Amino acid sequence: MERRVAELEALVRDLTARLGTNATNSSTPPSANPPQAPKPVTKAPTGNKPGAQPGHPAHLKRRLPPQRVTRTLSFVPARCDRCQEPLPPHQGPDDPEPTWHQVAELPAVAADITEYQGHYRTCPCCGTLNHAPVPADLKAHSVGPRLAATLAYLAGCHHVSKRGLEEVAEAVFEVPVALGTVSHLEEQMSAALAAPHAAALEAVRQAAVKHVDETGWKQAGQRRWLWLAATTTVAAFLIHVGRGFAALKALLGHDVLGILCSDRWSVYDKWPLYRRQVCWAHLKRDFQKLVDRGGPSAALGRSLLTLEQRIFAAWHLFRGGGCSRQGLQERLEPDAKKFERVLKRGRRCADTKAAAFCGNVLALLPAVWRFVLVDGVEPTNNHAERLLRRGVLWRKNAFGCHSARGCRFVERILTAVQTLRLQGRPVLRYLSEALIAHRNGSQAPSLLPLG
Repeated sequence: MERRVAELEALVRDLTARLGTNATNSSTPPSANPPQAPKPVTKAPTGNKPGAQPGHPAHLKRRLPPQRVTRTLSFVPARCDRCQEPLPPHQGPDDPEPTWHQVAELPAVAADITEYQGHYRTCPCCGTLNHAPVPADLKAHSVGPRLAATLAYLAGCHHVSKRGLEEVAEAVFEVPVALGTVSHLEEQMSAALAAPHAAALEAVRQAAVKHVDETGWKQAGQRRWLWLAATTTVAAFLIHVGRGFAALKALLGHDVLGILCSDRWSVYDKWPLYRRQVCWAHLKRDFQKLVDRGGPSAALGRSLLTLEQRIFAAWHLFRGGGCSRQGLQERLEPDAKKFERVLKRGRRCADTKAAAFCGNVLALLPAVWRFVLVDGVEPTNNHAERLLRRGVLWRKNAFGCHSARGCRFVERILTAVQTLRLQGRPVLRYLSEALIAHRNGSQAPSLLPLG
């Protein structure tokens, strides 16, 4: 009877924990939180007014340089406010610089239309009808590279559907295009980005530190996976049929190079342990999950959360310049030993799931502390998760792709957009230049960091 009661209590605890799953104790996104779930980030009220707080750097209106100013209208005082005498028309040596106010306005956005005409002429001597045809290279495209790049930018950055792009082209640029034309332009942009995408993949494969993550995708209703590998300056996306080690090799190559920052998905276990960094943000949610389960695992979870807070306090001090790398190691050495002791004690927990969790983390222990030892390694995988967010939103909006060709466009345009954003380079200009190079049969500009 006691054994049966213990089994039923464990079952109730598991079911209750499943009902209590939310963004604070699992990988559930905040948008999928149940109504009763706590907010993912809770802050104690400060009593201050909403908005920027004292000491916050001001984000003032930025004055655009003279080369960006289309026209300047000057207001010059004609007479003195005091004695009414006429004032000189030009600025004197003691006069301050004029105040300024800039107003941005769109010009007429209608696209420029160039019509090529092939004329006929009849020879007055022999009566032969002569024709000067429009050159074939001019007839090859009906949409110019800047307009095509803009439509690709709206698709890759803002997830506008093909029918949405068709409407934008007509409503905003006054260019009616067919749905097939939109699809054809997408195919052209995908081909233009093929070489830069391959170069970005190779760059992350060779990187000393890389962040990796994956999310679900669909191709014609069939399950696919959108993978990402990113450094601080390059983000490479790949859509693969699987979520296993074959997909990881397709993304990162067959050679084991660099340190991998990731979550604890089992496929990453095939990467050498001494070249891994396990995400502490995922660990924190798992610690909270132990607390929410209650019973014997609650005290274990609270102890681990207390250690996590101490560890991140030391990390933020180091990242802010408050201590050296050696100082960080000295600060965290006692916490690392205590962390291991707590996990070993938790391995004997009466809650079997909590005990299994502690055993799993102990097996990954060297990968938990890599950020303390190696420059450039972060304790979390937030970098990859933020970059992957665009793909997640695209999937929620468009439900994936209908074809393999569409998947190639997604992985290439996301690679270009996110890489350029990491480097602070203009996305639209790059896409236009890449498409011009493709149409001219020349090499596309590089996505890799300049210099």
